[in-house]
Amino acid sequence: MMGERHIDQPALFYEFSLEHHVPSDHLLRSIDRFVDLGDIREQLRPYYSETGRPSIDPELMIRMLIIGYCMGIRSERRLCDEVHLNLAYRWFCRLGLEGTVPDHSTFSKNRHGRFRDSDLLRQLFEATVERCMAEGMVGGEGFAVDASMIKADANRQRSVPGDEGLPDEATGQAVREYLAALDDTAFGAATPVVPKFISLADPAARWTGANGGHAFFAYCTNYLIDLKHAVIMDVEATTAVRQAEVTAQRIMIDRTQERFGIWPAGYGSAENLAWLVHERGIEPHIPVFDKSARSDGSFARADFPYDHQHDCYTCPAGKELKQYHRTYATPRPGVDKDGFMRYRASKHDCDACSLKPRCCPGQPARKIPRSIHEGARDMAREIAKTDAYVTSRRERKKVEMLFAHLKRILKLDRLRLRGPNGARDEFLLAATAQNLRKLAKLIPMQQLVPAT
Repeated sequence: MMGERHIDQPALFYEFSLEHHVPSDHLLRSIDRFVDLGDIREQLRPYYSETGRPSIDPELMIRMLIIGYCMGIRSERRLCDEVHLNLAYRWFCRLGLEGTVPDHSTFSKNRHGRFRDSDLLRQLFEATVERCMAEGMVGGEGFAVDASMIKADANRQRSVPGDEGLPDEATGQAVREYLAALDDTAFGAATPVVPKFISLADPAARWTGANGGHAFFAYCTNYLIDLKHAVIMDVEATTAVRQAEVTAQRIMIDRTQERFGIWPAGYGSAENLAWLVHERGIEPHIPVFDKSARSDGSFARADFPYDHQHDCYTCPAGKELKQYHRTYATPRPGVDKDGFMRYRASKHDCDACSLKPRCCPGQPARKIPRSIHEGARDMAREIAKTDAYVTSRRERKKVEMLFAHLKRILKLDRLRLRGPNGARDEFLLAATAQNLRKLAKLIPMQQLVPAT
C-alpha cells in the first residue's frame, strides 16, 4: 500500500540543534578539534580602527577560509553561498541557523587587507605544525624538499614580450607587488634570464614550459615535509625557476630550525650541496645534478677517478691530470670566476696515447673541470649507493603525493589571487588545510582524552 505524507499544521515553536545534525564522522567535526582561534582578535587589533562600524568577525572569516581550502571550494562567492546553505559549515563557523554570512565582496576585501598585513596566515599554518608535533606526528629525522608549479591567474592574450618590459600604463595591485619584489631572490632577482612573455595581469608569474606541454604563466609552491607522516613543516612561494626553488629550500630550512628547533635535510647543485654539508651539517640524500655524461661515446668524467690525497685525476690509460704540471714562481689561485678548477693532462701523454680518439678527439689534451664544492657532491654520490638512500628516495615520494592531493582534491591547480602576496596566501592556506586534514585522519575522535 502506497504511503501518503500527512501535512500537519505548522508548529508555533521549534527546537533545533546544529550539534545534533552534524554527523560524528564529518571531516569538519574532526578538524574543529585542532582549530584554536581564541587569540585571533588580539593579534589583529592593531590593524582595525577604534571608530566606525563593527567589521566582520575575523574568526568567522578564518573558519570560512579553512572550509574553502579543506573542501576544495575555490570561489569566494560560492564559499559564501555554501556556508549559508550547509548545516555542517554553519556549525563549524559558529553561525547557528540565524547567523548572517558576509557578502563575498566584503569577505574578499577584508581577506586581502588585514590578514596579509598581520602575517596571520603564516601564524595559522605554524600553529598546525606545532599541533602535529604535539601529537607525535613529526619524527624529526628524515625530511624532503620539493616544488610544484601552479598555474597563475594570467593568460598569454594579456601579455607583452619580455624584452620590452612592462608598459608605463600598467597598473594594479599585482603590478605594484611585482615592482616591489624585483630584488627578491624568490621572485624578480631569482634569475637574470629575461622571460619570453610578461603578463600584464600578474607580472610576477613566470612564463614556463618546464612541464613539457603548452607553456603557461605559473608560480611554484615549495614544501619541506617530515617523512614520518608527510607533515608539511614549511611552505614558500617562488617564481617558477629552479634557482628560486634552491633559495626557497634554504629559507625553509633556516626558518624551521629557528621556529621549531628542528634540523631538516634539496637540490643537487654543487653550491647547494656545499651549503647543506658545510654550513648546516646535513647529510644530503639528494640526487646530484651532473651533466658530465657524453653522448658521442667518448670517456665521461666518471671514467676519471679522483685521488684526494694527491689532488689529481687518473685517465683510463693510467696518466695523471693535474692543475699544474710545473711550479710557478708566483702561486696561481687555480679557481676561475665560476668556481671551477681545471685539471689537464700532458699533451705529450695524449699525443702518444692509443685512447685519444675516445678521450679528446678534438682537443690537444683532455681537460676536466672540478667545482670547488665537488667534495660535497662526492659525499652525496657515495650516499646514493647506500640502502639508506634507496629507502629515503622511496619515502620522498610522499611530497609528490601531497602535490597531487593539492591539485586533485583541494582543486588548487590554478591560483585565484594574483601577485607574490596572493600566491603566498593561497599556498599557506592550502598547506594549513592539508595539515589539518592529516590530523583529522590520523588522530581519531575516540582517542581524545577529556580535559581534567
